[in-house]
Amino acid sequence: MHNLTSMPAFLLLGFSDIRELQILHFFVFLALYLMAIIGNLLIIIAFVLDHHLHTPMYFFLMNLAMMDIGTISVVVPKSMAISLLNSRSISYSGCVAQVFFYFLFGTSDFFLLTIMAHDRNVAICNPLHYETIMHKGACNQMVAILWIASLLFAMLHTGSIFANTFCSNAVNQFFCEVPTLLKLSCSDYYLVEVGFLVLSWSMGLGCFIFIIITYIQIFSTVLKIPSVHGQKKALSTCLPHLTVVSVVLFSGVFAYARPPSDASSYTDISFAVIYTIIPPTLNPFIYSMRNKEIKAALWKLLDLGHSFKTFSRVII
Repeated sequence: MHNLTSMPAFLLLGFSDIRELQILHFFVFLALYLMAIIGNLLIIIAFVLDHHLHTPMYFFLMNLAMMDIGTISVVVPKSMAISLLNSRSISYSGCVAQVFFYFLFGTSDFFLLTIMAHDRNVAICNPLHYETIMHKGACNQMVAILWIASLLFAMLHTGSIFANTFCSNAVNQFFCEVPTLLKLSCSDYYLVEVGFLVLSWSMGLGCFIFIIITYIQIFSTVLKIPSVHGQKKALSTCLPHLTVVSVVLFSGVFAYARPPSDASSYTDISFAVIYTIIPPTLNPFIYSMRNKEIKAALWKLLDLGHSFKTFSRVII
């Protein structure tokens, strides 16, 4: 195959060549995208407007909502445009941007879940020193370090991927997925990215082990609480985070713990949909359904919106 390093565009995989199915895919993805955007925006707005939520746990949750909006916005709009316009093309720079921002938001998402586990650990295992340890300055520093580390990771990965010589521009996935792009490489530079991926997976495994150790400490502390009500109250603050971690973990396992194949399949697309769309869509619902303070803030927000509409009608 000839060298396509200077190719103007890549060709992404469409969900179907049948026009009716393309339109169906567009509306299904539009519905999921709107659910994710609205759900996460409500959490952000609730945090900003309700001073009762100005605590470290909800500060981290607000950042998680921002990252989820970024993650799903990197992939879904372009996929919808492919179906609506019946054009599989994505520019070279567009593919670079998609890989960069997906790494940026994906890495920061996992780092933040690790920080949130630490926050729950301090709150339950060391409550008397919680405000001293998890003060506003410390929370801001952790989030700043998280974004800087994610930015460096995204730059390293993106640079190593697109330093490759590509011998084909046909990407067998509905977005610029890194493993799929590496299959198109016909130079030895892909080994550099493989090394970075191994490093990333090692760090991800380290974060996962940290989360497991953290929850072992939390559960051992909770079991020492004499009252059942106290145990349930302590665990209720951990269940949403634990559920979100489980969703991210299992979606990642489904995506990558499978035999590699050169040809595209509906299974590959299904796995990609699971790990790119399901977590950002479910996260706000998981937190809002399991958290009374979030529910109260959202109801207050909806009531405020209703009052504003009533006031506007009276004015008009």
